[in-house]
Amino acid sequence: MAAKKKQSLIHTFISNNKQYPIIAAISAGLYPILFYFTNNYTIVNTWSHVGFFVLYFLVLPIVLFVILNYIFKFSVLKRFHKYVIPFLNIFAFLMFMMVCYYAGIKYKIAALCFLTAIIFSVFFYKFFKKIIIIQLILASIGIYTLTPRLVKLYNHSDEWTSQIDNVLDVEFKRKPNVYFIQPDGYANFSELRKENYKVDYSKFEEFLMKENFKYYEGFRSNYPSTLSSNSATFMMKHHYYNNGTSISESLNARNIIITENAVLSIFKNNNYKTYFLAELPYLILNKPKIGYDESNFSLNDVSYIGTGLGERQDIINPLKKYLNEDNEKSKFFFIEIFNPGHIHGRKVDSEGVEGERKLWIESLNNANERLYDVITLIKEKDPNSLIVIMADHGGFVGMENTYQIYNKTQNKDIINSIFTSTLAIHWPNNNAPNYDTSFKSAVNVFRILFSYLGEDDSYLKNLQPDESFVILKDVEPPGVYKYIDQFGTVTLKKQ
Repeated sequence: MAAKKKQSLIHTFISNNKQYPIIAAISAGLYPILFYFTNNYTIVNTWSHVGFFVLYFLVLPIVLFVILNYIFKFSVLKRFHKYVIPFLNIFAFLMFMMVCYYAGIKYKIAALCFLTAIIFSVFFYKFFKKIIIIQLILASIGIYTLTPRLVKLYNHSDEWTSQIDNVLDVEFKRKPNVYFIQPDGYANFSELRKENYKVDYSKFEEFLMKENFKYYEGFRSNYPSTLSSNSATFMMKHHYYNNGTSISESLNARNIIITENAVLSIFKNNNYKTYFLAELPYLILNKPKIGYDESNFSLNDVSYIGTGLGERQDIINPLKKYLNEDNEKSKFFFIEIFNPGHIHGRKVDSEGVEGERKLWIESLNNANERLYDVITLIKEKDPNSLIVIMADHGGFVGMENTYQIYNKTQNKDIINSIFTSTLAIHWPNNNAPNYDTSFKSAVNVFRILFSYLGEDDSYLKNLQPDESFVILKDVEPPGVYKYIDQFGTVTLKKQ
């Protein structure tokens, strides 16, 4: 009985001559909202994002559809009335999908959307209500797909962030300014000399030696992405993706990195002023509260729809400014440089193994230039500081695209290419502690530094295993796998 009634309602909706501008507006915007939230919910997980999408994808279209429907219904434009709502529905739906898929407007595609909407409204306007039914069915599927992700978000726990000792209470005996400089995807020299990379790094190596940096060969990340790696680094703990899948890879990572983490808390507890400088707003894409005292970005600089990538911002002038301010306090800087990065993410964009290698080397040269500028400036202003250059992961060179990391491989060189990362440290007075041999992977870097600053090596008793993990999709069962054990041996073990 209920099914017959439902069929009757659908038939009545399709067969009558009413335009239903409100339903047409809602159906145009509802599925794009659900599509974007489903695929990007880790960066749109605030109420302000919900408000933005409801306003621009639903409320404004409803107002526009109703007004234009009224104008064309009772004016000299009446003869075009039958085309208005079909045009608006198709055009809005296509535009919203374009914006959500590309995280922005592509003007050639927008023109195509406009032309498609005109053609449909002129020649197929009689069928537009069937299109609305299809849009609403898509929205129903979107709700079905989004719900498990919302459940996972609701049940997410940050229990893994708790420390197993009193490291949060460490009191610094040494209080130099600390600069944590992160060039994205900068592979370790130990891998740069191997076949996959085949890079001449001698010029940059000479620069580091001249500036009295100590380089740590064979260093690696524990996770393969900026978010998964840095959340472990700044919390000094393994998260193991919370035993999740790829959908939870970056869950809450930005809030941990930018808003509140163990490293930031320890520096603040020791009366450090904290600074976040980045070339791109990638780490604040979800508009988290910025826990650093100063930053070259504000949340107003971040759009509600975007990738957090694009044109790079200057970090030299803000760095100059902050170096000359508040000199009565010790300072901690987190400086993010988005080169050399990694190879292309999608197969469609890839230029093949050799082509991607060449592009990466070009990007490496750009990274070196900016590192020269940043380090030279710091050394001029603050010659006896603690400067740490540490990459978040490798460049994936030797692969065609980064999505291949989710496919099982036991190729040692490929696995090392994923996790390899550079680590170089300028120690105050060029006096490195004898336990700096403990630098093996990113998760333990700050715990070792805090042992040095606090002159308390008891914190070294609770170093995390120097293991590296990845999420694999093409194995049974899919999930989190250990790729490298604490001895640096390539393995494949389900967690």
